[in-house]
Amino acid sequence: MNSHKAKQTRQCACMLTLALILPMTAAWAADDKFVIAAKAVPAKKAVPIQQQPLSMSERSEVMPPLNVVIGKSILIRLPAPITRMSVGNPVVADVNLLNSKELYLLGKEIGSTNLIVWYKGGGTTVTDINVNIDTASLESRLRELIPGQNIRVSTAADSIVLQGTVSDVFKVDQAMNIAEAYVRKFNRSLVTDVKMPGSEQAVNISLAGAQSTGGRVQAAGARIINMLKVSDPQQVMLEVKVAEVSKSLLDKLGAEFNMSSASGGWTAGILSDFLTKSGGVLSGSRGALKALNIDAEKQDGVIKILAEPNIMAISGQTGKFLAGGRIFIPVASSNTGFGVPTITLEEKDFGVRLAFTPTVLEGGRIHLKVAPEVSELSQTGNPFTTIGDVTAVLPSFTVRNAETTVQLNDGQSFAIAGLIKNNVTETVKRFPVLGEIPILGALFRSSEFQNDRTELLFVVTPRLVKPLPPNYALPTDHYHPPGRAEYFLGGAMEGSPNHDTPAAAPGNPAAGAVNQPAGGFELR
Repeated sequence: MNSHKAKQTRQCACMLTLALILPMTAAWAADDKFVIAAKAVPAKKAVPIQQQPLSMSERSEVMPPLNVVIGKSILIRLPAPITRMSVGNPVVADVNLLNSKELYLLGKEIGSTNLIVWYKGGGTTVTDINVNIDTASLESRLRELIPGQNIRVSTAADSIVLQGTVSDVFKVDQAMNIAEAYVRKFNRSLVTDVKMPGSEQAVNISLAGAQSTGGRVQAAGARIINMLKVSDPQQVMLEVKVAEVSKSLLDKLGAEFNMSSASGGWTAGILSDFLTKSGGVLSGSRGALKALNIDAEKQDGVIKILAEPNIMAISGQTGKFLAGGRIFIPVASSNTGFGVPTITLEEKDFGVRLAFTPTVLEGGRIHLKVAPEVSELSQTGNPFTTIGDVTAVLPSFTVRNAETTVQLNDGQSFAIAGLIKNNVTETVKRFPVLGEIPILGALFRSSEFQNDRTELLFVVTPRLVKPLPPNYALPTDHYHPPGRAEYFLGGAMEGSPNHDTPAAAPGNPAAGAVNQPAGGFELR
């Protein structure tokens, strides 16, 4: 009986041992399987925080970036209480903690930063914050104010980029002005008081994504990059005529007596120096009347100046033209280091000069900024005395110029400037007392009358032009150098054309056959 009890006792002990060993073995097997699975399976992908509420033990998650409009604020709701937070660049974005699960975010300046949040459970999240401007608002405004144009607005770093195609350069200026006004409008201080207005939109942070509000922007420090293109840039040729007629009239009448000593005799004169001890010398002379000169002169002069410069430029670009010369004028300057005066040469251009900037508007109207000038060396200069009492003459210029802005249609002419000048100069030289005697006093007077009259006119004519055909006429096409016999025997400056030149084919005219090429002007 005792042996039977002992046997039952051993069976109970074995069953108890199995009951204790089997759970431990199962646990060990489960742990081994988990470790193997952990080694075989890669790191888990980020999932929304809502699916793992408070199990972020000792892990740091990278959240999707938040896009915030500058000058606008959003409310961020967190999935769990936090202990602290940190903003990388407070200048770009201002983040305030309202309570343990809500943050207030305000975009202050264009740029990027990040936000790190530490949760009570031990986990952390890192969120990139991008503060940009509201390009949709500006693009909508551009479409409203400049209809029919393909203008797109985007951002690049801290700049506003205008892209697309417009019809003319004037539309480019309009778009740039609107963008600059848009930037200036929001370039003011932001209110950073933390408030909870009812219009704020709440954003839940999750690993699946985030939302941001829209609205106006403050373009603090923003720049505007113009990448707009003109669909079909037009070319404008400007014809300028500078016409001047100057008339001068000179009448001169006078008498001049010449006195000289005939022979021997006496002279009379006083030479004195009152500042020295030497006395004055009294001398005299006797002379005889040798001649009476009558000076009478009449001059008439006419000067005609006609300059017709032509230049072409693309709409919106500046074209310049100069036909003349260049001289160097000495300019004195002192060397402050050594106190020795030095002479430098300054360049001065003269001749026919033209600068203009065309802008083709809607309807074919042309907006012109034009500055024509005609200058030439004057016959009189400015004398001055150099070192060593040497007299030199600096050149002077006669300049006629104008600068203005007008709008014309294609082919229209406009007189942009003109001048009528009439100068009258009268000079009378007379001998004292004798020159005032009636009738006989004319012998002791010299009269001079001069009248100068000048008429000047500037006329501009813009034309929309296209490229020339392949075969166009040149001013040199009709010039033929003379042969030796023609030059030496006949004194001819131009030779007769070569009649042996073959005729041009109908489809390929020779150079010189086109007398009026495209461009609106005739080559003569």
